[in-house]
Amino acid sequence: MPLPSSLPPIIAVHLSLALSAVAIGPWVLWARMGATLRPQLHRALGYAWVTCMLGAALTGLFIRDFRLPNLWGYTPIHLLIPLTLFSLHRAFRYLAAGNITGHRKTMQWLYFWACIVTGMFTLLPGRYLGQLVWGQWLGWI
Repeated sequence: MPLPSSLPPIIAVHLSLALSAVAIGPWVLWARMGATLRPQLHRALGYAWVTCMLGAALTGLFIRDFRLPNLWGYTPIHLLIPLTLFSLHRAFRYLAAGNITGHRKTMQWLYFWACIVTGMFTLLPGRYLGQLVWGQWLGWI
């Protein structure tokens, strides 16, 4: 699959938000771990992470792939969009109710599935980013 010399704007925005979320996530989780709590850092980075996740989920709605198995251009990876939005809503409901354990587990679960697992799926050779990384940048395929 030949790739354009530059990323389409929607993919560039989506990729920037997603990579930012991947990078910020561990810092947010770290700020609340152990005996030393860093609530201001956790809260500030948490808002940044949630903003990145919301942006990545919403921009993902406008990215379509008609080559892979799809339904109107939406592939199975798009199922993570409503899951991400639901999980963010759930995490903040837990927080509002004072259920810190529920909030923490939901956010950890969301980071793993929406950032790590989804990131691995986007790097498959048949996907746009996979072709870009493995083919164009590294020349392996």
